[in-house]
Amino acid sequence: MFDSLSERLQGTIKRLRGQARLTEENIQDTIREVRKALLEADVALPVVREFIARVKARAVGQEVLSSLTPGQALVKVVNDELIKVMGEANDGLKLNVQPPAVILMAGLQGAGKTTTVAKLARWLRERQDKKVLVASCDVYRPAAIRQLQTLAGEVGVNFFPSEAGQDPLAIATAALEQARRQHQDVLIVDTAGRLHIDGEMMDEIRRLHQGLDPAETLFVVDSMTGQDAANTAKAFNDALPLTGVVLTKADGDARGGAALSVRHITGKPIKFLGMGEKTAALEPFHPDRLASRILGMGDVLSLVEEAERQVDKDKAEKLARKIKKGKSFDLEDLRDQLGQMSKMGGVTSLLEKLPGAGELPDAVKNKSHDKELQRMVAIINSMTPKERRNPDIIKGSRKRRIAAGSGTQVQDVNRLLKQHMQMSKMVKQFSKGGMNKMMKSLKGRMPGGRLPF
Repeated sequence: MFDSLSERLQGTIKRLRGQARLTEENIQDTIREVRKALLEADVALPVVREFIARVKARAVGQEVLSSLTPGQALVKVVNDELIKVMGEANDGLKLNVQPPAVILMAGLQGAGKTTTVAKLARWLRERQDKKVLVASCDVYRPAAIRQLQTLAGEVGVNFFPSEAGQDPLAIATAALEQARRQHQDVLIVDTAGRLHIDGEMMDEIRRLHQGLDPAETLFVVDSMTGQDAANTAKAFNDALPLTGVVLTKADGDARGGAALSVRHITGKPIKFLGMGEKTAALEPFHPDRLASRILGMGDVLSLVEEAERQVDKDKAEKLARKIKKGKSFDLEDLRDQLGQMSKMGGVTSLLEKLPGAGELPDAVKNKSHDKELQRMVAIINSMTPKERRNPDIIKGSRKRRIAAGSGTQVQDVNRLLKQHMQMSKMVKQFSKGGMNKMMKSLKGRMPGGRLPF
């Protein structure tokens, strides 16, 4: 996400290192590069103009503190202005109304609206402990109704049945009545999407809005459409009192134009980012954390929160006790750790949130692709329990059998065993209190070679 924008901005800022002061002269080229980076990221022109004007006004002539380089001073200025453009802080859902709180979802066809309904339902159930009912008013696409029914079962929320040919408002009203009877906390209503904005579509969603009086009216838009996403959101906002925006497919948006334009153009906050196809792939939108990621400073807060939710604390404590007793870190332990990483979004997601990870060479980042995790797990699963507990017994014929069983090559098995041996040594050093030794052994290793996992 934001790969190209991050690369350009970080490269531009690096060039200021060594300067004693940010002046009109030495900042002019930098400002030009920042402007070019934003335009190439498909950020809307009015947003670029205002952003550049504010950065320039703050940066030119600014005294650089003795503890900071000019590059760092400019990073702070750009970081602050990125946060302002995207909305200062996370703007959560306002559901403090008489239950059931209604969330009305709007958007064009193909933006991922129905999937987002399921993701949001899951997020509310798991993170907010809410009882959720979902209903589809998309009477023009029976497949969308069936899709929502399937997804509702998958994420563990209730589904209100509807059929093609019914009146959308009648469906929504009946769903609201059922939500009241069942003491549901939240009702999420999926609406019909079109390939383009038309009068009939707007009239229908206005009727739904008037009949339901929703606590939240969220516009779902494909972030990969760049500044068009912001313009479409504005058209909806002009016709409908939106309370927020959900940007979908943000994991595939290397440019970031939508995230940087929507708030400025619509005046409405981005509330969530869709970060993948899985129903768990929905993140609250934090402008400050995203600005930090764009500038290569990582997003440690999100990483910690993800670990709190996903890491199996019982397994972690069990492994800690095992290591403390002097027992070895075996392949079953490695498989557990790989599973925990997958739950947290995989290596790619972890790297994206680590400070400085953007400066890793492409060779390292490419090697840390999540398919590698799946391959490693497949190899471990092809071993017998005895082999997983005693990797030393895995020799020639066993390696060939494991490779054949996992659909990999013998060299892949060798590589996994070598990585496990390296991790096992580090764990042993750590258990003996050799944290300093372990850090020294890791120093300089990551940028040049494979990640230890």
